[in-house]
Amino acid sequence: MLNLISKIAVPAMRANSVRSSILALRAFSTTQEKMLNLTPHNLPTEQPILSERPLSGSLDYVLTSWDKVKNWSRKSSFWPATFGLACCAVEMMHVSAPRYDQDRLGIIFRASPRQSDIVIVAGTVTNKMAPALRQVYDQMAYPRWVISMGSCANGGGYYHYSYSVVRGVDRLIPVDIYVPGCPPSSEALMYGIFMLQKKMMDDTTSRMWYRSY
Repeated sequence: MLNLISKIAVPAMRANSVRSSILALRAFSTTQEKMLNLTPHNLPTEQPILSERPLSGSLDYVLTSWDKVKNWSRKSSFWPATFGLACCAVEMMHVSAPRYDQDRLGIIFRASPRQSDIVIVAGTVTNKMAPALRQVYDQMAYPRWVISMGSCANGGGYYHYSYSVVRGVDRLIPVDIYVPGCPPSSEALMYGIFMLQKKMMDDTTSRMWYRSY
């Protein structure tokens, strides 16, 4: 019985392997022919991403206008949650003082993360502080943004090799804007805020959602 099975199975397996090899060779030869027949006129063209495609139809114009209004309102009501951990927090407080007066730009610090859409991480994030930072980020309203302020928040700074320091806040939460310095000046933080506002204005969520269907 075993001899009969082996006499039938072995030739069948060999035939399958030969058939697979033939199909692979045919596919390879077809691909080679297509590559040889390519000319500058029939090369595949690069397709733009959804947000960069030209407008087509009235709904595209409506959604684009809606995105602009929505982004303008978000940019003009910039409510960050304070997360000062070290000397960088002093410069962050300086931004809200009369010299810079961030309130005139619609930037108002909120004590509760549930009322905030931005968090400014200013200072050294330790391993014990990491769960608290993640909890604050998770409680924030969507859409939410993060500004990493100072060398310690960006990558650990002077305490990069310490056993108790997180080497960059981006290991815990996604960061949108990095403000370098030790500590960075108030002007640098203001510039980072302006860059984040510019990023907000470039958002095309509604139009991309419509184009994906």
